[in-house]
Amino acid sequence: MVIPPEIRAELAAHARDEAPNEACGLIVLKNGRAVRYVRGRNTLESPYRFELDVDPEAWFLEDEGFELAVFHSHPEPEPMPSRTDLENIGLWQGKPYVIYGLALDELRAYTIEDGRTREVALT
Repeated sequence: MVIPPEIRAELAAHARDEAPNEACGLIVLKNGRAVRYVRGRNTLESPYRFELDVDPEAWFLEDEGFELAVFHSHPEPEPMPSRTDLENIGLWQGKPYVIYGLALDELRAYTIEDGRTREVALT
């Protein structure tokens, strides 16, 4: 998966803006390349978990041939799926799951399926 520098900068800025809570949103992909970021709102306003609220129009982008990846930040720990992430994967099972670690300024991506985590290479 390719996430260009300008979109990485948007993700990091959103994470900083929401700290100490987790930030969340959608990364819009075309052929495995991020083309834009849709900022969401963490309705839980929590540093440990998130519930994504985003403009409903964003969900229709899949009908236009785009893929959606969920994004959220971890203010303190390493950017790896937490137990809470694994338990709450829901509709995102098997889809790109991107985490930005604010403390480490590091971005990683995963897929989570049947409780198993697989890291996805980012460039």
